[in-house]
Amino acid sequence: MVKAAYIHIPFCEQICHYCDFNKVFLRRQPVDDYIEALLLEIERTFFRHHSDAIKTVYIGGGTPTALSLKQLEKLLKGLTNVFPIERVEEFTIEVNPDNIDDEKLSVLKTYGVNRLSVGVQTFDDELLREIGRTHSKASILDALERCSKRFDNISIDLMFALPKQTVLHFENSLNEALSLPITHVSAYALQLEAKTVFYNRYKKGELVLPSDDEAAAMYELLRSKMSAAGFMHYEISNFAKRGYESKHNLVYWNNEEYFGFGAGAHGYVGRVRYENYHPVKKYIQALFRNERPVLRDHVVSEWESIEEAIFLGLRKVSGIDKEDFFRRYGRRLEQLFPQQLNKLKEAGLLYVDDEVIRLTEEGLLLGNEVFAEFIGVFADD
Repeated sequence: MVKAAYIHIPFCEQICHYCDFNKVFLRRQPVDDYIEALLLEIERTFFRHHSDAIKTVYIGGGTPTALSLKQLEKLLKGLTNVFPIERVEEFTIEVNPDNIDDEKLSVLKTYGVNRLSVGVQTFDDELLREIGRTHSKASILDALERCSKRFDNISIDLMFALPKQTVLHFENSLNEALSLPITHVSAYALQLEAKTVFYNRYKKGELVLPSDDEAAAMYELLRSKMSAAGFMHYEISNFAKRGYESKHNLVYWNNEEYFGFGAGAHGYVGRVRYENYHPVKKYIQALFRNERPVLRDHVVSEWESIEEAIFLGLRKVSGIDKEDFFRRYGRRLEQLFPQQLNKLKEAGLLYVDDEVIRLTEEGLLLGNEVFAEFIGVFADD
């Protein structure tokens, strides 16, 4: 039974230098038609599948709060007609500090949103300009003050290993974050993605990044600061006050099924991973012609599912429960990957006992190297 739904709003007022998500400039886009098409996709999907089991909804982007007040209300009101919102346990929307105000916050509250994810990235004004963000430290603080008056479950995104960022810069941002009324922090190291401003600058030799040692020092500082402030480290890049872990993201890390709605959205239903059309107009046209707006479907094989369960499950600090894995796949991890488990255990990157396998302290720093050991081990029959 599918318990989660992701909804993509691809519109942005500014394209960040590091972002490779499906997004377009808001100006002159057919936003109203997009919202109508989006609601059609959701309604038609729930004509085929029951929506009663949906426990988490996440509206991301892009910049969902770049929508006008009228457009935001149209979207949320439409969702109440197809989702049993009263049964949804966690309803998150991403918020940009530059375009959230009291009226929009009131609309979010009215239509059942109960968790905000605020795109802070850093509290340093110079670094914000460097990464292409238009907000400032002052607008972040103002937005978070407004948010905290109506919502008690607020997450913020931070980034580290940014161009021109030092360990001290990051420490200052962490101190600022921990002084605020937040319940959750997602903190990611910069990844250079193709077709981004940063990637192009890097290829030209114009982007100077912190060293690997400096990035590792920032991550260790992050873990230390979060722990001292009472935030539980529950996933490689995520920290939460107890009881405020992201229920929606745990669906991904537990390799469970979810619906994906909107241009460029991905979903996973019935052992099929699907990807929607990316161009906004193509997505709209497909739905207005009563067609599925799907670019491709991929049937996930048994071995692919096992690989996904491992590299997603190991992202959780608690790791993978061996009995849960056996109940799901009918196979023992030690029988499938004896050499890999022994190698990583001896290297000090993986902890293995009778109940779980999980990353060690050092393994958390080298997660991608660990995950790679489990990919492509078996070919499907």
